[in-house]
Amino acid sequence: MPERTFTATVNVVVVPVTITDEQGNYVAGLKPEDFRLYDNNKLQDIRVEEAVQPISLVVAVQANPDMAGILPMVKQIGPVISQLIIGQHGEAAILAYDGKIRTMQDFTADSDQIASALQKINPGSSMNRVKDAAREAVRMLRNRPAGNRRVLLVIGETRDKSSEGNLREIMAEVQLHNVSVYTANVNRLVSTLTGRPETPRPSPFPATAYKIPGGGPQTPGTVASLGHGGTLGNWVPVFVEIFRDVKSIFISNPAEVFTKYSGGKEFSFMKQRDLERALSEIGSELHSQYMISYTPDNKSEGGFHELRVNVSRPQAAGWDIRYRPGYWMAAVPQ
Repeated sequence: MPERTFTATVNVVVVPVTITDEQGNYVAGLKPEDFRLYDNNKLQDIRVEEAVQPISLVVAVQANPDMAGILPMVKQIGPVISQLIIGQHGEAAILAYDGKIRTMQDFTADSDQIASALQKINPGSSMNRVKDAAREAVRMLRNRPAGNRRVLLVIGETRDKSSEGNLREIMAEVQLHNVSVYTANVNRLVSTLTGRPETPRPSPFPATAYKIPGGGPQTPGTVASLGHGGTLGNWVPVFVEIFRDVKSIFISNPAEVFTKYSGGKEFSFMKQRDLERALSEIGSELHSQYMISYTPDNKSEGGFHELRVNVSRPQAAGWDIRYRPGYWMAAVPQ
């Protein structure tokens, strides 16, 4: 059977940008003229706004026996979602996933309905279809009003068991519909105590892709000592391999790929206060971002388009500026 050709086209690129100073405080008050965005090293004509658009949020919760000790915490987060993430003008939908993807609550701004849907989530089968849950969440989000922010929050373990969806196709959907993905991951210690241990698998990423603390050598041994939790300095080669459908690449943590590709962020938790703190931070970030949008002027360049955002303020050298690293695009004839 011949390999299926994969294509993706892009009209408007939306790039949420999170900026924090040396103390970790969000930087507010920047002007559109302070920003420069480069697409494959080409300066683009951009539009910059502060993040004031209503938020459409899908919360996808793992609901299998491995989560039996965690779901009581998740059932309590309705008020945090309503007050700190979606706010007064936003909306949320609730999914539960195990071997099936169940819509517990379609989009609503009613905080009581959100809380009630979370209360109804109980453990199901032993499967964990996080990729398929992400695909269903994007399907729901793509039909929301065009002016809304589209956000997916995944709560569960990082591993995937039994998903049918293709990772690169889901990533393309995340990209096409401008979905930002955040995860609240069950702490590995909790997973170890509540689930069956798995045989470790080698990292699919080259050792040189990792930032080793203290400037040590990048070797498979030092990377392994990080438990695959080291910070990947350059994700672009990984994304390129995924979109080229390299058969040898094994992704043990698809949720991490979604967050990095969309410009979102991973959090982990063990206790109720950790989960609520993570959700509070997600809400603060979403309401403190700058939204850059533009129509690429280099659509004839197929493949991965790498993005770079610069801020022209003297103090910006000490700031942390986070955004999606790029997007995949099929060449468009001129």
